[in-house]
Formats: sequence, structure tokens, C-alpha cells
Amino acid sequence: MDILQQVFLDPLQFSFMQRALLAALVIGAVSGVMGAYVVTRGMAFLGDALAHSVLPGVAAVFLSGGSGQSLLFGGLAAGVLSALGIGFLTRGRRLAEDTAIGIVFAGTLALGIGLISRAQNYALDLTHILIGNILSVSQDDLMLMALIGGLVLLVVLIFYKEFLVISFDSTLAQTLQLPNEGLRLLLLTLLAVTIVIGVQIVGIAMVAALLVTPAAAARLFTNRMHHMMLVGALIGAGSGVVGIYLAWHWQMAASATIVLTMTVVFLLAFFLSPGKGYLWSVLGRSAQRA
Repeated sequence: MDILQQVFLDPLQFSFMQRALLAALVIGAVSGVMGAYVVTRGMAFLGDALAHSVLPGVAAVFLSGGSGQSLLFGGLAAGVLSALGIGFLTRGRRLAEDTAIGIVFAGTLALGIGLISRAQNYALDLTHILIGNILSVSQDDLMLMALIGGLVLLVVLIFYKEFLVISFDSTLAQTLQLPNEGLRLLLLTLLAVTIVIGVQIVGIAMVAALLVTPAAAARLFTNRMHHMMLVGALIGAGSGVVGIYLAWHWQMAASATIVLTMTVVFLLAFFLSPGKGYLWSVLGRSAQRA
């Protein structure tokens, strides 16, 4: 009982730990759901590019004297504009998607670095944007994350069938006369919004892991999209909570422990998941030889 008290209950005496755990649950779940689209559509590079596109918006608000939630809104504006820009450049296949992503990735990153370099003490003041600082989440920040995350999940629920069709069968989407481009831009916007709220947890440097790793692990357990979303959300939220506890006890950056926890879960799934795991395939080949 003493060990349980020391490991799990003592950290909960602090309000910042309570808020951090709630934020991890919210963002981990939303990232797990959106990550299902990222993994199935092969959009991992896009997720990383949109993460870095947040930087100029945050830097511009910071230089103008803003802080707190205003930084979040600055990053949100930059992320959404970048997502729409990528959608516009790739519309009608005028430009390959990876080429457009690379151009936007490099351009926004350079703009962000240029703006940051103009700020005095920028290395200190903007470090939390790069590596995250979930332990500093305020009550207002938490409520805003919950609101934005809830809206993202609501839109996914409303357009679930449409997103599923455009993700797996473009011919069927044309047959059903779905607004393919509009839905694609909406999906990109939701992805950008998810990335912006995820930056608060793990920073720009590792936010792509929130989208890719839990969903990739979930894919090893299921073949259906909605099951993948559910399992990915559970892995994302659970890894966030475990990572924060590890950060507390190991005195490490929470962003690092959260992503490392997700990575360990993925490796366990990769080797041990029933039917799809590496060890199962090895045992299957051995049985066939026998």
C-alpha cells in the first residue's frame, strides 16, 4: 500500500499533475483517432511537416508580446493555413503530394526560425514549444484543449463514412459524387488542429509520434478502421498517463517519456500481437517446416 501511495497517489496531490494527466488523456485519445487516417493514408511525413508549420505562427505571436493561449491560436492559424496550402498545391494532382509537403515544410520552418532569431532570449523562452511542457498546462488551457479535441472527434464522427470512402476508394467517392477535395481539405484541417494541441504535450520536435506510433501499434491488433481508432485512442491516452508518471519519478522531460512509452508499446505489438506479430510469423513458419 505504501508503494501504491508513493508511486500513483502522491503525485496527484499537486494540481499541475492532475491537469497534465487530464491533458494527456484528451490529446492522446484525439491523436490516436486522427492517427488512424495518418497511418492508413501514408501521411506520416505530412504530420511532421504540419508540426513544423506551427512554428511561424507561434513565433509571430511571441514577438508581438503574446503568451499562453494566444501562442496556441497563433500556431493554430499557421497550421491550418499550411494544411490548406498543401491541399491547394496538390489539387488536381498538379503537384505531387510529397513535393508540396516538402516545400511547405521547408518554407514554414525557415520562416519560423527567421522570426525566432529576432527575439531576445528566444532560446529560453521558446524551448517549451520545441520539446513541450505539459506540466505547465493551466485550467483554461485544459478546457480549450478539451473543447478543440471534442470538436475534432465530433467532426470525425459526423463524416466518418465519407472520410473512409475517400481514404480507401477514390473511384467509389466519385461514383457517390462526394466532394472529394472539400473532404480532403477538411481532413487536413482536422489533422493540423490535432497537431497544434499536441504540441503542448510533446513539442514540435516529437508531435508526429503522437499521430503515428499509437495508430501503427493499433493496426497490428485490428483490420477495421473504427477498431483501429478505438485501440489507437486507448494506446495514446494510456501512454500519455504512463509517460507523465515516469517523468515525475525519473525527473525527465514528459515529452520524452510519453513518446518512449508509445514506442515500447509499438515494439511489444510488433513482436507479440496475435496473428500479425513477428514472433507469431516465425512460429508459423517453423510449424510449416515441421
